[in-house]
Amino acid sequence: MRSSILKRTSRWLGASTLALLVGIGGVSTAFVMTGQTANAQVQNAAQITVPETAQPHAGFADLVEAVKPAVVSILVEAEESAEQVQRRGGDFNFNFPDLPEGHPFRDFFDQFGNGPRGGGEQAQPRQFMAAGSGFVISADGYVVTNNHVVENATKVTVVFEDGSEQVAEIVGLDERTDLAVLKIEGQDLPFVSFETESSRVGDWVVAVGNPFGLGGTVTVGVISGQGRNIGGSNYGDFLQIDAAVNTGNSGGPAFNTKGEVVGVNTAIYSPNGGNVGIAFAIPAATVKGIVDQLIKTGDVTRGYLGVGIQDVTRDIADGVGLADDKGAIISNIAEDGPAGPAGVKSGDIVTAVDGDPIDDALDLSRTIAGKSPDTTVELTIWRDGAETKLSVQLGTLDEEAVAQGDEQSAPTPQAPVPAESSVGLTLVPNADGNGGLLIQDVDPESAAAEKGLAVGDAILEVNNQPVNTLEEFEAAIEGVKAQGRNTALVKASRDGNVTFIGLPLSE
Repeated sequence: MRSSILKRTSRWLGASTLALLVGIGGVSTAFVMTGQTANAQVQNAAQITVPETAQPHAGFADLVEAVKPAVVSILVEAEESAEQVQRRGGDFNFNFPDLPEGHPFRDFFDQFGNGPRGGGEQAQPRQFMAAGSGFVISADGYVVTNNHVVENATKVTVVFEDGSEQVAEIVGLDERTDLAVLKIEGQDLPFVSFETESSRVGDWVVAVGNPFGLGGTVTVGVISGQGRNIGGSNYGDFLQIDAAVNTGNSGGPAFNTKGEVVGVNTAIYSPNGGNVGIAFAIPAATVKGIVDQLIKTGDVTRGYLGVGIQDVTRDIADGVGLADDKGAIISNIAEDGPAGPAGVKSGDIVTAVDGDPIDDALDLSRTIAGKSPDTTVELTIWRDGAETKLSVQLGTLDEEAVAQGDEQSAPTPQAPVPAESSVGLTLVPNADGNGGLLIQDVDPESAAAEKGLAVGDAILEVNNQPVNTLEEFEAAIEGVKAQGRNTALVKASRDGNVTFIGLPLSE
């Protein structure tokens, strides 16, 4: 089992120091933005410029000296709810055993928080403090940091390099990209700006932040990769950098050699909780768009297509006659979404949006979310062996609905007599009113088993044709072979979740 973890790099302080482990990761640093997000009455006040003499081969001292006044530490006072404490298992995150009375180690473990679980006591809300990083982006006091640094805060304090402090107001939060904007008082504050040209893999980056509470810490590295998708994130377009980033760096900036912010540090990849040279930052292009919305309205609105999607595998591409295994296949259509009325169907493969190629399901999700609600987009779709185009006016993504998901019950097998198919599946008509065929047995040596089909799954379509009887299923399989293809596109359902599978057919 891999022990590597993605770890948010905000620092948690209290009776004991706790590390916050997360899926999308996070680093706690704050920064200030420039441009249209600043107060219109303040024009370029105190904007930082890096001397032209600051060349990489001469070191980074001039650059660091210029940008450090705009990099801040974020101190957070917050409260963990009783439910969160109970879910963790007590006041401290220790997994102690429930020992019998009289055990020589019972008293020792009880003094370290074994009581709430072992003794049945009700967990209580817990106050705690955390530390992260951030940076100022405008002369009038807008500061950028990570959402996970301040999302549960009851009080947020911004600390500058010279030790001066200000209590900050939370302007807006965006959980999806893990970004937050704060506001402090000021009219002539030092601030930094975002990059004007996209960085490239191999470019220098300088990270400044507050790791382990050591404010003003500087580390240097390069951009190691782009477009990284890290586990647990629904954003999936991170910069990978090798500048050392640790607990407390969350929300802090990564600069290029011009002193421009190229990304916001937010996660590390680590087998031991420390830095191993792999960190992730939200790219500046994304940060600018999100921060602008947060400053203007306090929240972020995203486009909504109203479809379920999945990646196009090589088998799926073979099953529909698509040359490349790229794009996103539509698994289901939301009843209240804009895709259905526009003509989008289950089984369609979206290969481009407004002419821009789509690589996979995450790429489509990110592309649509980046569009404004009510925007009309042109979808390039592969359907029935040919390319077609559809125009769809996007709706507004409901983040809460996405988080809750669709709770549907799984199909329940009924009494009809099962029959063996030619592909190693024993099928029976689905009698729950949802149509399709239920799988009652799978030949363990078959391609169907290899592709993950299991007892209880429902086969809804083959080759985009509904199948409700074994005869319809076999006719659809023969139809695939008649078209000269050796892979059938199978639409299946498990626990109410629809998916597509490319099922290889025997010779």
